[in-house]
Amino acid sequence: MSKHVNNMREYRQKMNDAILNIDNKNIKRFFALDNRVYNSGAIDKKLKELMGLVASTVLRCNDCIFYHLDQCNKQGVTDEELYEAINIALIVGGSITIPHIRFIFEMWEQLKKP
Repeated sequence: MSKHVNNMREYRQKMNDAILNIDNKNIKRFFALDNRVYNSGAIDKKLKELMGLVASTVLRCNDCIFYHLDQCNKQGVTDEELYEAINIALIVGGSITIPHIRFIFEMWEQLKKP
């Protein structure tokens, strides 16, 4: 795994811990809901993570993109599945998503490395 990937994971965990340590009930509820909504249900976790990736790309949030891309990798998303999801993000979000799609490709290659 690349140093960049590990740094992104560590930063996310560190900052999430800092946010949750303020002991604010509403923030904790939101974080818990955000965590639970991606669990398998009528729609499996893999598809939900792809949906999260599309939404994050359209919203142009690289931090969110990385998180969902990391989860997609853990769920066994194939390159072909990823490319189809990217197509949806590009159609919905337009050309302004292209820099974020570049980020997806860069991170995907790093995530796939052992």
